[in-house]
Amino acid sequence: MSRSPSARRIVTCALALALAGCATQAPPPIAQEQAAVAPPAPPPTLPVFKPPGTTPLPDPYPQMPLEQARAMFVRDTAAKYGVDAAHIEAVLARAQMREPIIKAMSRPAEAKPWRDYRPLLVTDARINGGRAFLEKHREKLARVEAKYGVPAEVIVAIIGIETSFGANTGKYPVVDALYTLGFAYPRTGDPAKADREARREAFFRNELGMLFALGKAEGFDVGTLTGSYAGAMGWGQFMPSSYLEFAVDGDGDGKRDLFNNLDDVFASIANYFVQKGGWERGGPVVAPALVAADAKPFAPEGFEPAYTLADLAALGYRPATPMPPQQAATVVYLDGATGREPWITFRNFYAITRYNISKHYAMAVHTLAEAIAGRQMPPAAQVLAPAGLPGA
Repeated sequence: MSRSPSARRIVTCALALALAGCATQAPPPIAQEQAAVAPPAPPPTLPVFKPPGTTPLPDPYPQMPLEQARAMFVRDTAAKYGVDAAHIEAVLARAQMREPIIKAMSRPAEAKPWRDYRPLLVTDARINGGRAFLEKHREKLARVEAKYGVPAEVIVAIIGIETSFGANTGKYPVVDALYTLGFAYPRTGDPAKADREARREAFFRNELGMLFALGKAEGFDVGTLTGSYAGAMGWGQFMPSSYLEFAVDGDGDGKRDLFNNLDDVFASIANYFVQKGGWERGGPVVAPALVAADAKPFAPEGFEPAYTLADLAALGYRPATPMPPQQAATVVYLDGATGREPWITFRNFYAITRYNISKHYAMAVHTLAEAIAGRQMPPAAQVLAPAGLPGA
């Protein structure tokens, strides 16, 4: 859940920096130019689906030598998770800082525009492979879909993007990946990015601690686990925190094995969508947006569907296909091959972004899932409104 595709879940996966208890939030502000027409009344507050029990990330460590930071980490992790400090020291003594991991983290695929990103993920090989995979595991996937409400093709699309249907679950030792990013996260030198970079480092250091907690909980030898350059693991590329919180035992054998057991893999991905993203059974994901020539410039923050379609219509945005006016939604723009593409997105689009916080990733998963199911995506509407509307 992540990442370059495999990084997400982290990064996918989501990320622990954004996690909090279940809450109700006011909608984000509507950005619009000075105008005599008052904006519509704010919509009713909508529930924010966040996983319970997730604690905020620790603050970044102050600047200190690596040896001192590592000693502090060992002490804190041993106390927090009840793991023997000597065991943590022994594992870290074999950990390596890996320059390829730092380079990969410095150039995530999600930074590409949609027109370049889509061909990387939505390929004929993935579509055909996804159809074959779905057919082979149709019975298992059908049971999971019936229980969780997440369509089989969405689960298959995630596995296809993350690991090419299990063919590439990652080559890096997970300890090395999290050790590298947790103590040497790449810095750009840009003062405006310094705080975020420090907090990203804290995120990966926290994930390293949770890896030791996961080893204790599941009986894993953490030193033998391999995954992505961001430390995501298994067929669905779960970060350690996500593995601990959202992985489930899909076949009742008393284990949560996301490396070898597809019953567990399928159920865990679906559970992640429901528990972390608030996936709505049978709900829409995206719809092409028709933008009125006099539409108000509209730049919502994030991907949460914090407005109703009635609110969006009042601003000049409506779905190409009629839908209930009280449907919760928001607007995103993608930089497509033929221009700027406006889309109205819904709760289930938001749920996919919890796997990897990227509108490009979420649209790629949906597009691939539709193709695997034999459905064509509707064409995007083109923006014909005046200049000043937000871009991709």
